[in-house]
Amino acid sequence: MLFVPRFVFVLVCVFVLSACTPQAAFLASLIPQNTLNVVLGNLGVVTGNLERVSDENRRRVAELEQRGDWKGLASLAERNLRDDRSNADWWLIAGYARSQLHDHRGAAEAYGEVLRLEPDNPAGWHLLAQSYRAAGDPNRAVNVLENALLALRDSPVTYYLLGESYADLQRHDQAAAAYRAAVKIEERFPAAWFGLAKAYGRLGRAAEAREAQARLEKLDPKLAQRLRDGS
Repeated sequence: MLFVPRFVFVLVCVFVLSACTPQAAFLASLIPQNTLNVVLGNLGVVTGNLERVSDENRRRVAELEQRGDWKGLASLAERNLRDDRSNADWWLIAGYARSQLHDHRGAAEAYGEVLRLEPDNPAGWHLLAQSYRAAGDPNRAVNVLENALLALRDSPVTYYLLGESYADLQRHDQAAAAYRAAVKIEERFPAAWFGLAKAYGRLGRAAEAREAQARLEKLDPKLAQRLRDGS
């Protein structure tokens, strides 16, 4: 029987965010503003199946993750990386473990290694940017995501995260432009409509904010209610 860690399972969920709620702890520990579910829910990650990790190590990763033994998971990743530093899967696991330990800079270093090995890996780009956001460095996140767009053309998630990073910086014009690009590529993207409505509201563009909110209401009434509540 193949044991798959919960965090790996969530990486391969595609547009099924409601099925990924057990990942709330990871979401809260890594990403401000509850955006990790959007990142992971839309990736289709190349390394999501941990193809370069043995069955025995998959079981070990699953056990450590289930126990919440993040130091043990980090140590396991580090031991394997000493043997093979070219294994992007172990760098992904290392980044996850470090994020759970609130070592967001260390997580960013690990995700940077994923990108060095696999420059077109969307998980590496998105999680690297989100690690910088979690570390309180949205400027670095913006830089990462702008570079990501050179490798991940027409990625609505990349544009959405760029909008979130600009919003962190209170650069609402640029945030709105990024959210607009996201919904232009993927019209059924509630989180991006949510961000767009908030950005327009902060810019005083009331009519456009109402239009974005109306689109959100059709896609996700609960999220629209959060917008009305000022969340």
